[in-house]
Amino acid sequence: MKANADDDELARKIAERLHSREGTSKAWDVKLEEAGAGWSRCSMRLRKDMLNGHGTAHGGMIFALADTAFAWACNSRNVVTFAQHASISFLSPGKLGERLTAEARKDATEGRTGIYTVKVTGDDGRAVAIFQGLSRTAGGLVIEEEK
Repeated sequence: MKANADDDELARKIAERLHSREGTSKAWDVKLEEAGAGWSRCSMRLRKDMLNGHGTAHGGMIFALADTAFAWACNSRNVVTFAQHASISFLSPGKLGERLTAEARKDATEGRTGIYTVKVTGDDGRAVAIFQGLSRTAGGLVIEEEK
């Protein structure tokens, strides 16, 4: 079922709310690019303090960016949702100064469980990593809907 404009608008507000409350997003200058029902996109420019001993993006930084996009996408239905499981496959290194972009998409939801795939890409469009997350709803609203 395709989301309507109201669903996308609410999803964007949810992503903005979560983003405003996250200390990690501020510390790493994660940018909310866009969000809609069941998906989100964010980005982060790699700084020197985000690199590993080989001078490439630390895997934890890539994972954190992907996890952020996942969180915004899986909470987009306005039900408090958490990660239950996540895995990542690293495909190519992120480089100093490069902007990484993570785009999360809902693959499926059933009951309280959702599956999302996040593709992390580099400036040149190459795949840096693929993250897959399993979400679990906890109940309650992320934000009160406006009447």
